[in-house]
Amino acid sequence: MKIGCCSNMLYRESARTDSENSTVSERLAQTGFEFIERIARAGFDYVELPLAQVTALIEAEFKILQEQLKTSDITCPACNNFFPTDIRLTGPDVNDAQVDAYVTKALQRAAALGASRVVFGSGPAKNVPTGFPMAEGYRQVQRMLKRIAPVALANKITIAIEPLRKQECNLINTFAEGCQLARDVDDASVKVLVDYYHLGTEREPAHHIIDNAELLCHVHTARLAERGFPTELDDELNLQFYQALKTINYSGGISLEAYTNDFAREAPAALEFLRQQIC
Repeated sequence: MKIGCCSNMLYRESARTDSENSTVSERLAQTGFEFIERIARAGFDYVELPLAQVTALIEAEFKILQEQLKTSDITCPACNNFFPTDIRLTGPDVNDAQVDAYVTKALQRAAALGASRVVFGSGPAKNVPTGFPMAEGYRQVQRMLKRIAPVALANKITIAIEPLRKQECNLINTFAEGCQLARDVDDASVKVLVDYYHLGTEREPAHHIIDNAELLCHVHTARLAERGFPTELDDELNLQFYQALKTINYSGGISLEAYTNDFAREAPAALEFLRQQIC
């Protein structure tokens, strides 16, 4: 099992306080660009880049990002943040043509980075508007995933549905619900991610991972407190989460999708903790 780090979560550590000394654009900075080399040097196996921010780059900036991956000697097998906040996936204002045009560009960018998995959490984009039928919002997301699955296949990418805690989205809040959506889409290019931060917040039983092992294609983790870098077990459910991954012989990636105010100090401790849990 390889351990990665989501670069965009680290962007707030710097808070761009040194922006006057930065040599990169704000768009590049929002991808976590300035942390790519640090993630590599810390010993992570890969970096997970935010696709919405990557897709927003102009071509020259995208080439700079690709070059940074090469010079840092680190890969990007997965991207999170599939959709930007200004694209609607549910409700009366959905524009299929806009969605499809964005998906085409985004998945081409992901493939060009070498990614084979794209994480679909995107709470603001898929949150069902107040007063809009929840069942219809679900069907809108289901139809969208079915429609874009061939685009994912053409780019050799698997879309990983990410269930989000209720505080972030009102649709697909548990791993079990994400698995049901994947089954309703019924396409091999659409599977599911489990994130301990969301599973733990929702207090979802870890055995759901075992029950739906065939649909799991990617993993995120963080500690429950402040969504920080994990350096010790939160509780019994946290232990069961890692035990479930070992029970199903999960061999994919597990990414830290977490915040830190001290990457240099906390990254080595988090890496050591995760290696103890998954090895």
